[in-house]
Amino acid sequence: MTKLIVFDMDGIIFEHFNFWIELHKAYGTFEEGLKLTKEYVKTNYQKLVDEVIGRLWKGRPSSVYFELVKKVEYARGVKEVVTEVKKRGYKTAIISSGASDLAERAKKEIGIDYVYTNKLLIEGDKIAGSKDIKYWPMGSGNKADALRELCKMHNLFLKDVVIVVHEENDIKMAKSAGLAIAFNPTSKELEKYCNIIVKGEILTEILPHIP
Repeated sequence: MTKLIVFDMDGIIFEHFNFWIELHKAYGTFEEGLKLTKEYVKTNYQKLVDEVIGRLWKGRPSSVYFELVKKVEYARGVKEVVTEVKKRGYKTAIISSGASDLAERAKKEIGIDYVYTNKLLIEGDKIAGSKDIKYWPMGSGNKADALRELCKMHNLFLKDVVIVVHEENDIKMAKSAGLAIAFNPTSKELEKYCNIIVKGEILTEILPHIP
């Protein structure tokens, strides 16, 4: 039987930081971007996309974005974890509200099998500013939908899936998966729905808990 392990990206696959917040800093839109995110990420996701992608970032140089994608460091131990779980027969996936280009980098460099993320469209050397929500499917609470899609693809039951997460927007996945591991969780609420809590310096500390 195919086994599946799903990782969040920011703080799990890559070092702990929010990619989109870092991009706001790079573009000089941090204060307004943070305000919009707090206001709309849970209440009006389309409005957040309209304001950030369609207005704040539209027309800005894509080189800034690609440079950030390039320089983000992998979390300590992640390559060893991916290698080991593959030896144990797992398929691997990233389900994240982060950037598709960052996830594709992990797919290419460390062998992640599937990625479900959000895509920042580029036209020429500029941010396109597309407001089309189809490019931003991983909104607050939508990760569980991607998890169910993966299970359907492999004829798996949700109870047979392992997830490794750490943020509040992973709660629905934690409720759905058979084994939910929180690695250095940033949310006390998330901890309530995870089977195992691991607080440590290196991701390999989760390996003893993975069947």
